[in-house]
Amino acid sequence: MKEFNIRKVLSLLVTVCSICLGVIWLIPLVWLVGTALTETSFHMTLLPTTPFTFENIKYVWNAIPFAQYYINTLTLVVVTFAIQFFTSTLAGYAMAFYNFPGQALIFVIIFMQIIIPNDVLIIPNFMTLSEMGLIDSKLGVMFPFLGSAMAIFLLRQHFKTVPRAFGEAARIDGANLWQTIWRVYMPCAKPAYMSFAVISVSYHWNNYLWPLIVTKSPTNRTLTVGLAIFAKSKEADMQWANVCAATLIIIAPLLLAFFVMQKQFMNSFVSAGVKE
Repeated sequence: MKEFNIRKVLSLLVTVCSICLGVIWLIPLVWLVGTALTETSFHMTLLPTTPFTFENIKYVWNAIPFAQYYINTLTLVVVTFAIQFFTSTLAGYAMAFYNFPGQALIFVIIFMQIIIPNDVLIIPNFMTLSEMGLIDSKLGVMFPFLGSAMAIFLLRQHFKTVPRAFGEAARIDGANLWQTIWRVYMPCAKPAYMSFAVISVSYHWNNYLWPLIVTKSPTNRTLTVGLAIFAKSKEADMQWANVCAATLIIIAPLLLAFFVMQKQFMNSFVSAGVKE
């Protein structure tokens, strides 16, 4: 009985701490939304003190080419993930089921790629793109990320948990290699695909440093670069409402996607445990 009470108290403490951490996490978001949707004020308060309005959103949208930035960012995110989906699936399958010389070394290199931060590779990547003439282009922004070590690692681990008998049965029924991967192994790895989709989309949507270095013209800039330029412009000088409105425009799609699909997101990360 005493042990039961201790567990109950610990569970209550964990719940209270989780709620407190959630409230602390929400404070900046609440302030940002409240500031973006109220009239311009020089007083920084958590709760709005002026009437709600969408004028800040309209002003920011018209002040800089946000529509073009949205198109650029959506193109970057969708095309990059689509190519990563294809290349990582084939690489993960090959690493899981084929035996070839140097396989262990290649796996170590892929694992090391996960550990090395992308910012460390900015200079050699920039020099390579410069030699290829891809500076200030959408392809130049996407090129270093068309293959993903994280996706290959996740898919390899998931594919190895699928019994080989499933693939052999599909081949006996007349399925070719791609049909076997598409109809047998890929459905079994849905949690891994969902987990990586969240990582890839959020990373490339919020990526700032690499697009800033590679792009020079508004026709290729992303939302994050556009926000940084706007925040330093005269239009946003000391106008917290305008800067918050621009930030809200950028983060709104990700917030909406999370609130609509949060159950699927959580389940994907829980189910995507690394297995051997």
